[in-house]
Amino acid sequence: MSGTDGRSGAGTGDTDAGGIGRGGDSARTARGGGDAAAAPPAVTTPRGRRPVVAALMLGMALAAIDGTIVSTAVPQIVGDLGGLAVFSWLFSGYLLAVTVTLPLYGKLSDTFGRKPVLVAGIILFLVGSVLCAAAWNMAALIAFRIVQGLGGGALQGTVQTIAADLYPLKERPRIQAKLSTVWATSAVAGPVVGGLLAGYADWRWIFLINLPVGAVALWLVVRHLHEPSRPRPATRPKVDWAGALAVFATGSLLLTALVQGGVAWPWLSAPSLGLLGASAVLAALTVVIERRAAEPIIPGWVWRRRTIASVNLALGAMGLLMVAPTVFLPTYAQSVLGLGPIAAGFVLSVMTLSWPVSAALSDRVYNRIGFRRTAMIGMSAALLILLAFPLLPYPGEPWHPALLMLLLGAALGLFQLPLIVGVQSTVGWAERGTTTASVLFCRQVGQSIGAALFGAVANGVLAARLLDAPVDGLPGDLDAVTRALEDPGAFSAAATDHVRRAVDAAVDYVYIGAAGAAALALLALITLAPRRFPIITEPTEAAGTAGAPGRQDAAS
Repeated sequence: MSGTDGRSGAGTGDTDAGGIGRGGDSARTARGGGDAAAAPPAVTTPRGRRPVVAALMLGMALAAIDGTIVSTAVPQIVGDLGGLAVFSWLFSGYLLAVTVTLPLYGKLSDTFGRKPVLVAGIILFLVGSVLCAAAWNMAALIAFRIVQGLGGGALQGTVQTIAADLYPLKERPRIQAKLSTVWATSAVAGPVVGGLLAGYADWRWIFLINLPVGAVALWLVVRHLHEPSRPRPATRPKVDWAGALAVFATGSLLLTALVQGGVAWPWLSAPSLGLLGASAVLAALTVVIERRAAEPIIPGWVWRRRTIASVNLALGAMGLLMVAPTVFLPTYAQSVLGLGPIAAGFVLSVMTLSWPVSAALSDRVYNRIGFRRTAMIGMSAALLILLAFPLLPYPGEPWHPALLMLLLGAALGLFQLPLIVGVQSTVGWAERGTTTASVLFCRQVGQSIGAALFGAVANGVLAARLLDAPVDGLPGDLDAVTRALEDPGAFSAAATDHVRRAVDAAVDYVYIGAAGAAALALLALITLAPRRFPIITEPTEAAGTAGAPGRQDAAS
């Protein structure tokens, strides 16, 4: 697993013969009995891959919907349990646990197999759901949400890895498009379902409904996912628990600083500076531990191989830019356009309509021109769309941002899926879990950094614009201003218009920052990514089976 292994993406792909299409990416077949890349992918029962795909989609739905379903039920939860001052940790705790455990689960799936990691993740997630439903106060609920997140990290990374194991390169867009559809639908449906359950039943049902869904997913995985037996290693596999603890501690402190900075305490306060300083020290310690470990949780080759490093950076930048539409667009729709919460959600949801469609069709592009060029086209289009947002008229019509989000979804679908499929195809079975986890980890960290960075930008612009407001005493925080605008009698007509224009300017600057993140993603692909991804065609994939009988491909 040397970092200079050209077979796995060290940047030699542009001189290889062959490809996956005209101008496409180079392909080579993994050989050698002891080669890590030659391990066979997961196989299924003779009934085909459909039950396993159904399990993957259910597992993805569990992880995706729980990130958003609690949002609309917060008033009911706080009214029952109290803890208004710390309720934000219902989201932050879950996000932290998911993000910091991704590298660990990726390494475990490469070491012990995908099935045990996925089964353990589902069980842990369901245990956390039961505990959340039984929570007696806000502190207990936050702790149990973290337990849920520990299972959610296993679900996110392992589902994506198994999807790549099951399907050969030419068929992976199909399963990835299905998973993208599940993720997009869950992101939109989560707040709606949460609001309905909290309003017409009880907020505890938000967590209890996970039980039947998770039970079906668990049964399908246990019954239908069968990984081939692999040769027993000469030495017992070692788990780098010291590295896992160091990664967990570093990520927890860093993400806590990013999530709570500027919210729970000022950015230049002792808590922020202390957390950032401690995370920097732990990061240095993590590097030392990982360099000495026999089987590190985050191997050095993840960053030494040009292909993987470039995709990690590009998807991290995408996570950064995604904060603009997902966090600030609903605020814009309600505060500037005057829409209600449901209509504001629709403005955002149109992005989830075009994203899966574009992702599903992306193989027709990258099979001709390659993964790198396809992703560059998608991100170039996203850059132009993000720059177009500040040009929208004030106050404008709801269809203006909705159209841009429809186009943005199509552009990002053309960007993200080719990179994920491409980078998964440059490594063999024994490195695919770690590679997939590193990509998802970078995307999650990018979102956390984006939320902190763009939140500071928006509040700074808003405060500057409100200095010359026609009334005194206006709040300088974006959330507080948004809540104030919901009260028709809070301001005079002139003051209301001034505040709305200030919010419009703040969101415009956020979108300009998101365009800067898009430019960073393009820069990573232009300067680091090889012109052709060096694709590994595993023995079963070369035979057109992807680890299962040929008739299964046709049946599924």
